[in-house]
Amino acid sequence: MNLIFALAAGTLFGAGAYLLMHRDLVRVVLGVAVISQSATLTVMASGLTRGSAPIYPLSELPVSDSLAQAMALTAIVIGLAVLALLLVLVLRVVRAFRSSGLDEVAAEEVAMEAELERRRGYEHDEEEEEEELHA
Repeated sequence: MNLIFALAAGTLFGAGAYLLMHRDLVRVVLGVAVISQSATLTVMASGLTRGSAPIYPLSELPVSDSLAQAMALTAIVIGLAVLALLLVLVLRVVRAFRSSGLDEVAAEEVAMEAELERRRGYEHDEEEEEEELHA
C-alpha cells in the first residue's frame, strides 16, 4: 500500500514540476497546486497505520494516525489560500500586461522600464536647464 502512495505522490510531483517548467503563468500556478497536493498525499501516506487504538481498543486492527490527517487538512486549507492568492496575482498580471506568457510579460516590463528611464532622464535634463537659466 505504501508503494502505491509513493508512486502516486512521485507522479503528482513530477507532473507539477513539468507544469512549473512552462512559460505560461496559469500552468505555473497549476504546477504549484499539484505539488502541494503531492505533499499532502505524502503526509497522509506517512500516517496510514500506527498500531492499536490508544484508549479503548475494540479490535486488533491497526488504526490511522489522526495527527497526520489533521496536518493534511491544514495543508489543504493553506494550499487553497495560496492558490487563490496566486490566481488573483495572475489575473492582475494578465489585465496589466494583456498576456499570460512569462516571455511577453518580461518583454513588456523591460519596455516599460526603458520608457520610465527615458522620461526620468528627460525630466532631469529639463531641471538642469531651469537651474542654469536661474543661475
